[in-house]
Amino acid sequence: MPLSLNVRTKSRNEMVDITRSVAEQVTASGISEGLCVVYVPHTTAGVTINEGADPAVCEDIVRKLGELVPAGDRYRHLEGNADSHVKATLVGSSVTVLVEGGNLVLGTWQKIFFCEFDGPRTRRVYVRVV
Repeated sequence: MPLSLNVRTKSRNEMVDITRSVAEQVTASGISEGLCVVYVPHTTAGVTINEGADPAVCEDIVRKLGELVPAGDRYRHLEGNADSHVKATLVGSSVTVLVEGGNLVLGTWQKIFFCEFDGPRTRRVYVRVV
């Protein structure tokens, strides 16, 4: 069974830095060399890697996704969250990161972000280190 973590979101659309929590899961796994897969089992949320130094980057991504896939467009899905499904598809449901020396191999500015598109909610993220 993969390790997991809970992410509590505060708004309908947001990006939450989960890098530290994922790194803790890597440490808990005891694996020093391999791969870390981060997987989101939700159809209205995703996960991505991007710049974490400047919060404006996440704000820009959320804003642009909202422009590209606006809420309340002419969607046939009647639950009111069709835009959330499309955004999750565009972002994707998993990322894979190298593990070396028991640490995530990320670029200088890179962070792992949980992407919420239908919040606020408490979501689960699975982490498997192999």
